[in-house]
This record gives sequence, C-alpha cells and structure tokens, in this order.
Amino acid sequence: MWFGFLAAHQATVLANAHRVIENNESTNVKTLARRADEGFEKSLCVLADGAYNVALLELIAGAARFSNRPSCAGVRIVLTVRPKVAELVFQLYGRALHPELFEIHSSRTVKRGDYEATVNITSAGHVVAWRYNGLTLTEVATSAHHPLPQKRRLVSYRLKGEGADQVDCRGGSRYRVSFQLEAVDPDVFWTFQQELACDGMHQGMLYRFDSSGRMALGALSYINLEARNRTLRVQAFHTFPDDCAIVKSQSVFEIP
Repeated sequence: MWFGFLAAHQATVLANAHRVIENNESTNVKTLARRADEGFEKSLCVLADGAYNVALLELIAGAARFSNRPSCAGVRIVLTVRPKVAELVFQLYGRALHPELFEIHSSRTVKRGDYEATVNITSAGHVVAWRYNGLTLTEVATSAHHPLPQKRRLVSYRLKGEGADQVDCRGGSRYRVSFQLEAVDPDVFWTFQQELACDGMHQGMLYRFDSSGRMALGALSYINLEARNRTLRVQAFHTFPDDCAIVKSQSVFEIP
C-alpha cells in the first residue's frame, strides 16, 4: 500500500517486522523486516522530521503486510508504478505531506502575490502543496492503496465519473475542484495523448512514463498552471494507456 508495496494480487510475503529502531537523537526512522519466503533481510529506511516519526512508523508497519517486492537499504521506498485507473483517489489535506511519501518525477514552485505553491508530478498522479498566511492545503491524486495519513484529510473521492467539491478555509481562502475519469475508444485516446504531448512541449509540465509492456507507448502526465495574484488554477491530465482512460482535474486555490 505504501512506498512500492503494491502488487496486483497483494499477496502477503513479508513476515512481521521484527525490529523497529527509533533513534531519539536523530530524525532517522529505521525498520527491519524479514522476507520470510526468501530468507533474507532488507532494510527499510525512511528519513523523516521528528513530527512525522510516529505516523511513518505506523505506515511502515502496515505496508510490510502487503509487500511482495524487495527493497534496498538506504533507498526511499515509494510507489513507483502507474496504478490501475480503477484504484485512483483524489484527496485534499489541511496540512503538509512529507515528500518522502511520493516518487516525484517533475516539480515546479510558483510564487505569486502572498501565496506559494509546489506542484509535483508523481508516479500515480500529482501533488500540489499550496501555502498562504500559515495555511497549507495539499491536493493529492494517487492510488487508493497508497496509505497516506488520515489526520486532517478534508476531501477524499474515488475517481469514478465526474465530481466536484469546495472547501472554505479560515481567513476567507477557498479551494474548488472538479475532476473526471473518462474511458474512451483507443483511437480517441491515442489522438488525445499525441496532442497532449505536443502541447506539453511548449508550456506547462509534462512527464512521459515508460511503457508497461502491454502498449507501445507509456502514460503521460501534463499539468498547466495559471497563477494570478489571488488565484492559482491547476489543470491536470493523466493518461492510462492500459485502460484507454484519461483523468482530468481542475483545481482553484483562492485568497481573499
């Protein structure tokens, strides 16, 4: 569920984590888990701020029950493959999320007026961290199997069909979002993906993923940003070639 612990069959092949070491004098959290069926150990290491230590320990312990992929000592363990389109969720948090939770492929920071935002394309979708006057909102498009914290989660939707929501925040700030998951014919899908790739070469953020093996071409993620003094508009498009599906979202972050 977390940091690369996904597999289609979700078979449990890791034994219970046999040792958890928390070093109170540093910010390192280390978990050693034994791979029961192969008889070897791998070190699952996550660097975290002290404020995240407890949450990360809980997530690591839960994730170990779902892993069938070995990990490397000292390497971030993250979701590294495009999830199935049926597994996607769209969430909003009233807090920051630790960057170690995600496999980030492309990143951009926007500063305009009194707000600042960091926009990341990830293996599953995207993460937008928007900050204004002590307020932080974090939008996440990811896999439902990615066990993000539940604390201060304001919005959570399975991406099916169309949806929209609005959150009014303290101080008059507002967040609005609309999203859509659309399955299309293969010809329409490949035409759209080609046009998206061309547009992404001239503006916005674009990332091309490797092919899954079933299709000749891999998925695309494209994000267009429109920053004004009081408004940030984020338009995101994520393609899923194996399913001939397209995820579209538009989010607006507003300050008074």
